[in-house]
Amino acid sequence: MTQRLPPSLTPLDTALAALLRGVDPTAAIELPLAEAAGCIAAGTPLLAASPPRDIAAADGWALCANDLVGASAYSPLPLTTPPVWVDAGDAMPPGCDCVLDAGTVEVSGPLAQVLAEGVPGQGVRRAGSDIAGRAPAVAEGHLINPATLLLARSAGVESLSVRQPRLCIVNVPGATATMHMIAEIARAAGLHVHTREAAVRDAASIAEAFGDLSCDLVVTIGGSGVGRKDAAVSALAQHGDVLAHGLALQPGRTAAVGRLGKVPVVALPGSPDHALGAWLALVLPLVDRLSARQLRRRMTLPLARKIASSVGVAEIALLAEEHHAWLPLAVGEWPLHAIVRADAWLIVPASHEGFAAGTPVDAYLMRE
Repeated sequence: MTQRLPPSLTPLDTALAALLRGVDPTAAIELPLAEAAGCIAAGTPLLAASPPRDIAAADGWALCANDLVGASAYSPLPLTTPPVWVDAGDAMPPGCDCVLDAGTVEVSGPLAQVLAEGVPGQGVRRAGSDIAGRAPAVAEGHLINPATLLLARSAGVESLSVRQPRLCIVNVPGATATMHMIAEIARAAGLHVHTREAAVRDAASIAEAFGDLSCDLVVTIGGSGVGRKDAAVSALAQHGDVLAHGLALQPGRTAAVGRLGKVPVVALPGSPDHALGAWLALVLPLVDRLSARQLRRRMTLPLARKIASSVGVAEIALLAEEHHAWLPLAVGEWPLHAIVRADAWLIVPASHEGFAAGTPVDAYLMRE
């Protein structure tokens, strides 16, 4: 079904600039490691060196490599002192710098002989080889991922300083499936998500759902068009400010941006493709500003076939990686199967007619 549009469309860049104006990063909070995954680091403690000393990397005999020169199965080397057996993870004994396998040393009572040479560092994990002393787990403004948490746990850190913007989602009746999709995407992006339900699809009920907001960002789902029951923008206009309604963006044309006091608001359409398009183009940059994020993962590959786009409207293309190239799945209008299959996305600027086949394009990855 063709969507009715507001009488004029605001360029995407204009709407985004209005949405971001005056928005500052949120205050840093301390979270346990289990809750910090997916958040953005806000300065992390300097980690202690790990391992703190040389340790055995494998089970075996701890020895000094210089003492084993010339040892072989044909010319066993008798040891003047019994060797020390170590298990993986044990601290290396003083004077020992290699670990030999069990079969390379023959022990008979108090006598022992070595059947192979060793080299310094063989079977040993050096002090500081996993984590250099006084190194951060992750740079400020970067994503805390499982590898970051591994470093922190290995160094004995129990919590990290993060920025975790608080998102309030107001669901308008009729858009529940889309609301769940956006909430799940938001949680995966490290946001603290709280959802509210409007009782019915009218401005008064939506405004009541706004309530006493204690959040950094509000997103409404559904009711952003110009139909008789599309009341989200009316509720925003009555209780805040509408900065733009109707964007030169496809999908996402009927989205709106505004303010409730100082809190930025994005009214997303109820259909999954238009809601996701507006989320990628408008909400993600806002989340990056609130969390002081420095980088979002991108990948440059050539296009497997051309992308055609309409001048005057910014269109978002969904892409799948195939044979080391980006295969366009959908541009502007997205069937659900394209959303499911997509590995990346890019915005074709309103001034472009698209990109020719073979053109290298820098696309944002759908999943971190």
